[in-house]
Amino acid sequence: MRNKIRFGIIGCSSIAQRSTIPAIIESNYSHLEMIGSRSTDKAKKLSKSFSCKSFGNYDEILENSDVDAVYISLPIGLQEKWVSKAAKHGKHILCEKSITTSHKSTKKILDTCKQNESRLLEGFTYRFHPQHAKILSMIQQNTLGKVSAFSAKYGFVRPFSKDDFRFTQELGGGSLNDLGCYIINSSRMVFNGNPLEIECNLSNDNVHKIDTQGSITMKYGDNKIAHGIFGYNNYFQSTYDLWGDKALVKLEWAFNIKKNISAKINLKKQSKTKQICLKPANQFTLMIDSFSLELQQSGSSKFNFENELLNQSLTMECARLSNQRNKPVYLPDKF
Repeated sequence: MRNKIRFGIIGCSSIAQRSTIPAIIESNYSHLEMIGSRSTDKAKKLSKSFSCKSFGNYDEILENSDVDAVYISLPIGLQEKWVSKAAKHGKHILCEKSITTSHKSTKKILDTCKQNESRLLEGFTYRFHPQHAKILSMIQQNTLGKVSAFSAKYGFVRPFSKDDFRFTQELGGGSLNDLGCYIINSSRMVFNGNPLEIECNLSNDNVHKIDTQGSITMKYGDNKIAHGIFGYNNYFQSTYDLWGDKALVKLEWAFNIKKNISAKINLKKQSKTKQICLKPANQFTLMIDSFSLELQQSGSSKFNFENELLNQSLTMECARLSNQRNKPVYLPDKF
């Protein structure tokens, strides 16, 4: 593998243009090799704006032998096809969350990646921000005592647009796949495992047939519990807090903190509140750094991306089943 991982872009989404492509350029471990879009004109225009000499359609990205890895940012319902095609072309893959719409689809994708020795990372960018390492350190150092509860909110006002995949069922739209996945993922991160039981309730838009908001309750081992609320019809919130028997800690901007903003961690202990401020960090660049360095390990893996994806997918599937059955679902379940 080369010193710099050469990336091809599949999908010119707003998040790709605003954050991920600039991060690939900024990283010391990656290089922007080629930009792909359904529209050649769009790919050409975007490649010019990022000083990238090579552009084309999605298939041309995969056929380019100078591309080591692809970043896929498409509607969720289309990503299985292109992740699988990328793996069959021997590319490593960084794909926007949620990667796909079912656990069955996830297992199919992972089998294809394994057969073709392609690494696959689901792009939960927030996990790479230093504020979460700080939270995990507090837990490990017993600063919070025995942590028994996790609570999160993630949502904003999202007006309907026919051009937004979030409002199209066939494209994997809906608030669970888009927002609730963060609450599931972050609770799994802080409790270091999968829940034993999950209950999910979604509110559907009867016109567009997608869920616009919801709530999740997850029971973990040792009497730990996680709860989250998410949706498109809410004043902006992006927080989570942990409640221990010694202290309470809360992140003010947990999931989509901007690169120029200092992370603020509020720690309440012995009736006193202390605010811990971390210097600004670009979580997108940190993700690209981590992924690129992992690909350069030549078989000496530090982070099992694929196992993490499989566990996240299983929990998401149980959340969907809980909503469909209108009752809690226990993990593991048969699929």
